[in-house]
Amino acid sequence: MKKFDAAIAGGGVIGAAIALELARAGVRVAVFDRQQPGQEASWASAGILSPAPESPGTIAMVPLGKASFALYPNLLRRSRRFPERARAFGPRGRSRALFSHDTKAELSTIIALHHGLGLKAEPLRAADARELEPALSEEVEAAVLRPEEGSVDNRLLTAAILEAAQRSGAEIFSGNGAKAIWREGDRCAGLVLQNEKVEAKWTIIAAGCFSAAIEGISRYAPVKPAKGQMAALRADDLKIERVLWSEKIYLVPRNDGRIVAGATVEHAGFDKRVTAGGIERILSAAIDLAPGLANARIEETWAGLRPDSPDHLPILGPTDIDGLVMATGHFRSGILLTPITARLVREWITEQRVSLDWDRFSPMRFQSAASDAARHAPA
Repeated sequence: MKKFDAAIAGGGVIGAAIALELARAGVRVAVFDRQQPGQEASWASAGILSPAPESPGTIAMVPLGKASFALYPNLLRRSRRFPERARAFGPRGRSRALFSHDTKAELSTIIALHHGLGLKAEPLRAADARELEPALSEEVEAAVLRPEEGSVDNRLLTAAILEAAQRSGAEIFSGNGAKAIWREGDRCAGLVLQNEKVEAKWTIIAAGCFSAAIEGISRYAPVKPAKGQMAALRADDLKIERVLWSEKIYLVPRNDGRIVAGATVEHAGFDKRVTAGGIERILSAAIDLAPGLANARIEETWAGLRPDSPDHLPILGPTDIDGLVMATGHFRSGILLTPITARLVREWITEQRVSLDWDRFSPMRFQSAASDAARHAPA
C-alpha cells in the first residue's frame, strides 16, 4: 500500500500548486487524477487574473483574490523553467466596456465600489477607451480601466506547475482517480482509488467539478459542473493589448497572437460538447465588442466544466473529519485563486494556522445551511 504524508485527489492547476507548496515544505505528497493531469477546467480556462467582483455575491471573495494576485509573480518564479513560459504572464490591465446610455451613473457606481474594495480602477470616456484599445466598438459609451489586472496562459501555467511539483519531489499518478475517501471513525485515513487504497495523514480534495462524485465528499463540497464554451480567434489586422470585457463577453489576448473569446455558463451536467448556439453567442458578442473580429479566423473551439458551489464561492479548509481538507468549488476564479489556495492549504497542514481568514469559505457552511433548513421545515 502506498503511504504519504498528504494525498491530493485532483491533478488540475490547484491540486498541482498545493503539491508544489507541500513538497517544497518537505511534505511527502502525491497527486491522483482520473486521467492525464491538467486536462479539465485548468486547460479550458481563459486565465483572467482579476480580483474584482463579478456580482454582489462574490464581494466576499475580493480579499482572497487580491492576496492571490499578489502571490502570482512568486508562483511563476517557482514554476518557470523554459524561456517560453516566461511569456505566460501578462499584467497589462483590463478594460470593461459599457454600452448603457446611462453610463455616467453606472460608471460612478463601479468606480466607487472598486475604490471601496481597495481595487485600482479608472473611468474612461469613450474616446479615451478607444485610444487605448482601437479595436473597441464605436457603440461603447465609456469604460473602466483596471490597470493592474491581466491574464496568464493557463495551459502553460498548469504544465509548468505540474513539472515544478514533480521536480520538488511530489509524485503524480494519472489514470487512477479517487472513488472515495478512506474513513476510519472520525478520521480520514487516505483515498480509495480505482484499484487500491492510499494511506495519508492528510487528504486534500481538489478534484474540481468531480469532487462531489467522490464517495463521502458531497456533503462538504456539493459542487456541480458549469459548462463554458469558448473560441480562439486570430485577426492579422487587429491588435488587442488588454483583456476586454463587457456584460456578454470577454476577450483575452495571448502572446502568440490568438484572442480567446468566452464564455457561456451552462448547467448541463457533464456534457462538454461544443454547440452551434453556444459558439454563435460568443462570436456575436465578440464582434459587438470588437467589430474587427468579424474577419477573424476561428482557430479552436472547446468547452470546459467549472466547479460551481451553491453560493458560487470557493470551498476551502478543514472538515469535521480529522485530516480531510477541501480545495474546490472555485467556479470562474480557479486560475486567479490558485496561489492563495495552495498557500493556505500548505499553512494549515504544516502549521495548523492560516495567514488569511478563510472561514467564509469553510466546507462546514453547507452543514450549517442543512441544519437551519431542517430546523425551519414545517412539522
